[in-house]
Amino acid sequence: MEEPSFWEDAERSTKIVKEAKNLKDTVEGYKHLEDLYEEIELMIEMGYEENDPEVIPEIQEMMDEFSEKLETMRLSTLLTGEYDKCNAILRLNAGAGGTESCDWCSMLYRMYCRWAEARGFALEVLDYLDGDEAGIKSVTVQINGENAFGYLKSERGVHRLVRISPFNAAGKRQTSFVSCDVMPDIEEDLDVEINQDDLRIDTYRSSGAGGQHINKTSSAIRITHIPTGIVVQCQNERSQFQNKDKAMQMLKAKLYMLKQQENAEKLSDIRGEVKEIGWGNQIRSYVLQPYTMVKDHRTGEEIGNADSVLNGNLDPFISAYLKWLSLGCPDKHAQGAD
Repeated sequence: MEEPSFWEDAERSTKIVKEAKNLKDTVEGYKHLEDLYEEIELMIEMGYEENDPEVIPEIQEMMDEFSEKLETMRLSTLLTGEYDKCNAILRLNAGAGGTESCDWCSMLYRMYCRWAEARGFALEVLDYLDGDEAGIKSVTVQINGENAFGYLKSERGVHRLVRISPFNAAGKRQTSFVSCDVMPDIEEDLDVEINQDDLRIDTYRSSGAGGQHINKTSSAIRITHIPTGIVVQCQNERSQFQNKDKAMQMLKAKLYMLKQQENAEKLSDIRGEVKEIGWGNQIRSYVLQPYTMVKDHRTGEEIGNADSVLNGNLDPFISAYLKWLSLGCPDKHAQGAD
């Protein structure tokens, strides 16, 4: 029997340490909730004994913190997917509509960055393409943090914006679309067979801001899987070989997820619940004029403060989506089911 290599041992040790830290954080979170609950009880008893109404705001603040942390912990119990604990790779593509859609793409990119930063997640841009006049045509970003994919899988689909266009002199209301794709960053070597004849590999110069190496050599890689039409790109690594390795890893993950989705659809065909995500079949609408409202069309979750959502307040939608999934996607607008 072949002995494990040094690197295999090191990788296994890293995974054990990471898992141990996650378990420790879970236990500490539970203990913190327990302590906070006891403090709230004590404050309520003191308020009654001393008949002091001034403690009410403090108690309310403590209860709000307790509710928020309890909801976060409860949500983590809904993350039961095989790769929910993985980091996430999120890609945004501007739809038809030129500058307007590119601007909407940049707004969504900012929204996801704000959400990730608020959770303490790290971001790494893998690919970036500026719009011709403003905004972003496409961007791929890796979001590193515990359960990142489990949370962000709720964002897969088409996002629709309705607003008075700042790029239209007539001040007309316009509708823009951006597609969002999310997949797990699967570190393990997936058993996915890829025929090299099915691949078209293109090299190009990296775009966007960069250092001495960026923009001077054709180190960025674009791989197209011809049978499925899947395209993956990477330009953030320093060499063409590193970019190719990362792009191939992304392609394997996408093909693996596609196979899982096809298997799920075969099962769904039996119960008649399959509806594909397509252009014009948006998962969420962001209306900024004539009123403000963000609505998820799968779960029915609505938030009137659109600015807070665009500043990263996605947790209500993520929570509603995970609950919806745990109930077997009963909503009649069952789009984007896993």
